[in-house]
Amino acid sequence: MNNHKYSTLYHKRRGRTRIIQCVYVVGFMDLFGVSLIIPLLSHHVKALGASPTVAGIVGSTYGVLQLFSSTIVGSWSDVVGRRQSLLTCLLLSTLGYSLLGMSTSIALFVLSRIPVGLFKHSLSICRALLSDLVSEAERPLVMGHFNAASSVGFILGPVVGGYLTEHEGGFYTCAFACAGIFLINAGLVWMLPWGDIIHHSNGTTHSKSASNGSSAKNHTPAQADLEPQAPRPRPDWSQLSSVGSRIRMVASSDMWDLFLVRLLMAVAIMLYYSNFSLAMEERFSVKPKTTGYLISYSSTLGALAGFLVGPVTRLYGDDMATLLLHSTLLTFLLISLYTAAQSVWQVVLSSTFFAISTTVGRTCITDLELSRGGPRASGTLIGAGQSVTAVGRVLAPLLSGIAQEFSPCGPPALGVLLALVAVGVLLVRIPSWNRKAGTEIATKIG
Repeated sequence: MNNHKYSTLYHKRRGRTRIIQCVYVVGFMDLFGVSLIIPLLSHHVKALGASPTVAGIVGSTYGVLQLFSSTIVGSWSDVVGRRQSLLTCLLLSTLGYSLLGMSTSIALFVLSRIPVGLFKHSLSICRALLSDLVSEAERPLVMGHFNAASSVGFILGPVVGGYLTEHEGGFYTCAFACAGIFLINAGLVWMLPWGDIIHHSNGTTHSKSASNGSSAKNHTPAQADLEPQAPRPRPDWSQLSSVGSRIRMVASSDMWDLFLVRLLMAVAIMLYYSNFSLAMEERFSVKPKTTGYLISYSSTLGALAGFLVGPVTRLYGDDMATLLLHSTLLTFLLISLYTAAQSVWQVVLSSTFFAISTTVGRTCITDLELSRGGPRASGTLIGAGQSVTAVGRVLAPLLSGIAQEFSPCGPPALGVLLALVAVGVLLVRIPSWNRKAGTEIATKIG
């Protein structure tokens, strides 16, 4: 009997591992497909006859839709389950990129961006799914590997896209290729061995503690935890009510400090990159081609840094708050170095460590959001974080344009200021996080 029990647990854990590995593949293919098309969008909309102002408005459509849909879709994935929500997002994104491949007018181009803007949340749902599958102690390592796999896709995509655009109708080829990749991803998700693990159904995660994630570090799944649970269908009104209640829960939670740090650092990092190519040319007479190599070098290091997150987390004894503080402080210093750089080699130095610090910081803040918010609403929390980042995408171009009026170093200098504010927020708030965690532990022991 015991041998049968352990055999069952072994096969179910193998199923969980297979799903995690497949999610890595989905993340890689997702950003590979997206990066085929992203560098070509502005050129295509201008080729359709749009003025610079209209092109800017059209280009902002995606960011605005993402701003409002991220939290809603993330919360919806908590309610209906990861499988259904992930399949829906992948299939509707396939529709959007297919329409993009047929866009011969500005109106059709805008129409194609609507389903993508509303439902291109596959990466967020993948992160929520990974959070469901692993313990809190495993989460930074798994998230780091997922970010690394996704980053590799984002590095390779532009290379392939650039090659395809050299042929006639290259943009349309890239758009349909992107749609095909999302369709393949949907098929991969459909064929995943979902029955080998518990289902994240009706917003309940059975494989880890629901008490704010606090006991997940020492959690070892029992056989009952790993039994597949058939999701129960819920009426539409009940789904809407659950989504609304989860969003209200996050909005009223005491997590404003984490979301503020996320916003400040998102804008600071975007300001760092906003006029990077132009500033390198004006400050150091570096040609755009060389700058492109430097950006690719930095992106590659960022992808590799994803594999360092687990070891670094263990080095800090799983103290994610301190690790976030140190990575934020390092990012502040590196943006300062880039802003004051007197030579290209100082820029290379800052870019080398900047990619590592931002990768570690991004993983830290996601892990802290999930730990403080609890596993029951992981999709809502990740979606809310993406909404905050979307606000940064709206603010960064505006702030960059204003800052460039004063100096080519204006945008990164403003990024230095915002990163410094983020460091200050963490210095003030981390002691209160530690006191709260200590109080919760003492309450449980008592």
